[in-house]
Amino acid sequence: MPILLKNLTATELHAALAPRGVSLRLARRLQAAALRRDEFPAELPEVSGALLEQIRGAAQLPRLEVLDRRVSPRDGFAKVLFRGAGPEPFEAVEIPLAHRPGQEKTIVCVSSQVGCAMGCAFCATGRIGFVRDLEPWEMVDQVVQVAAQARHPVRGVVFMGMGEPLLNLDAALRAARILSEPCGLAIAAKAISFSTAGVVPGIRRFAAERLPFRLIVSLTSADPARRRELMPAAPPLPALLDALRGYHAATGRRVTLAWTMIAGVNTREEDAIQLAEWVGGLPITLDLIDVNDATGRFRPPSAEELAAFRDALRRHLRMPVARRYSGGQDIHAACGMLAGGADTPRG
Repeated sequence: MPILLKNLTATELHAALAPRGVSLRLARRLQAAALRRDEFPAELPEVSGALLEQIRGAAQLPRLEVLDRRVSPRDGFAKVLFRGAGPEPFEAVEIPLAHRPGQEKTIVCVSSQVGCAMGCAFCATGRIGFVRDLEPWEMVDQVVQVAAQARHPVRGVVFMGMGEPLLNLDAALRAARILSEPCGLAIAAKAISFSTAGVVPGIRRFAAERLPFRLIVSLTSADPARRRELMPAAPPLPALLDALRGYHAATGRRVTLAWTMIAGVNTREEDAIQLAEWVGGLPITLDLIDVNDATGRFRPPSAEELAAFRDALRRHLRMPVARRYSGGQDIHAACGMLAGGADTPRG
């Protein structure tokens, strides 16, 4: 089997190539060339051409095929359609952030699977069903390819695209470690986020291993029956809460919960009360995100409904609440709209 650059950390790459006389320093230089310039170096100072040829014979530099790239004229979000080791397409999203002049940056929303087994009712990926896991290099190269086209440097990665990353956790963690290496793209670990529908074994692993990456848990409802209806494969709420308490106890971090707001479904005062009762004393931050549903079945709350829900959260939850913008709706690049290109508007 060939050694795949972008699929191994620098330490793993060194271990694989050490029998051919490759030092850790040279492995890091190869990693930097693969991730920063997407190339295999033709020559390197102090490295013989014969050794480089040996490495070239043993290692490969895999690349995703770019099938399509669409940029929203509304907010600059870009959606890129890829094909990797298999025939099935998948997507990544370029998220531009321009808080202050001179501090512009890009966040890349990465897919970890083709399709998804969680079957969330409000998610286009969930309606596809699970197709396959992506390899680490397929996740890493999404970032490499987006970075090559982005107007601003990539400073963060969110595993929030197609798939449930905690069901492909070994591969996703390896990808995150590769992306955060100083010899690679040097993305800070705290700027890499994993979003999960609540896969309990994965949450427990985050706690047990004190993983440095950020964890975001999609909750959307604290009502057991309603959550089963919206997120049928998500774990029972008691098991999820126990895992989150363990995560907070192990890491000391405030738990981030994501709440996909659906008009008339989970934005009532009773929803705020249920959430507060479920959370108890667990320190959380609540991220409010509008639902994005191309089918029209689910709608985001009106401004009045949102204001009333936020007032209810202030009264009952009394925890930090953040309103998150989900861009790229016009090109179906927003949260919950990725469907492997099948639903992308044309024209």
